[in-house]
Amino acid sequence: MTLFAAAVLVGALLTPVAPEYVALGDSYASGVGAGGTHGECRRTENAYPALYGKAFPSFRFAACTGATTADVIANQVGELTPATTLVTITVGGNDLGFTDVMTTCVLNGERSCLKAVAKAVEFVGSGLPPRLDTTYAAIRERAPRAKLVVVGYPRLFENTPRCPALNAAKRAALNGAADRLSEVTAARAAAAGAVYVDGRTVFAGHGVCAADPWINGLTRPVANSYHPNRKGQQGYFEALTAATS
Repeated sequence: MTLFAAAVLVGALLTPVAPEYVALGDSYASGVGAGGTHGECRRTENAYPALYGKAFPSFRFAACTGATTADVIANQVGELTPATTLVTITVGGNDLGFTDVMTTCVLNGERSCLKAVAKAVEFVGSGLPPRLDTTYAAIRERAPRAKLVVVGYPRLFENTPRCPALNAAKRAALNGAADRLSEVTAARAAAAGAVYVDGRTVFAGHGVCAADPWINGLTRPVANSYHPNRKGQQGYFEALTAATS
């Protein structure tokens, strides 16, 4: 190797890499419920990744509604490169059947709802951890230098005496499931060396039936139901900013 070639190589290695942010995940990351969604994945500029991505010279928005951990690995992780410096992800809700559980609780009686929630909670403790571990490992493999931030889900409901959405027992069960999901996700994120943003803290006091709700109740179109609205996505953005500053 000539001295000139060696100098070029050393210069390339020392040249700072422009920050590159890649956002992965499901509908909570794509922004369903926050307005302005488009395309098959229903991404929106109101979603927390799009808001945060404005500060990056390179930003790729791969999150897609309906995504499971397997979908993230198959269809989203490929957006990562060794140059990626930040990855955010919200995932796991579809693995445990979030939509089916909510449909059961909205359309059926208390007994059916509690049974569906209990089944989901059981999966969170046994089936979800290895899926999260595999997902985080796949991210690490593709983007070994990136900071990984796992953004969690909120409790959906406030403990208000009057809430036409669901009765108190259903709301308590669903909030309890959110607590368990957050605990497990936080633990697996920590094991992967990731930063965890607790969605319960972000949305505290702003669930369905709050005076100032950041989560949609039952809406039309139905797909927007029980997802963060525009204020909720702004809350996520502010929490993400604080976690990465």
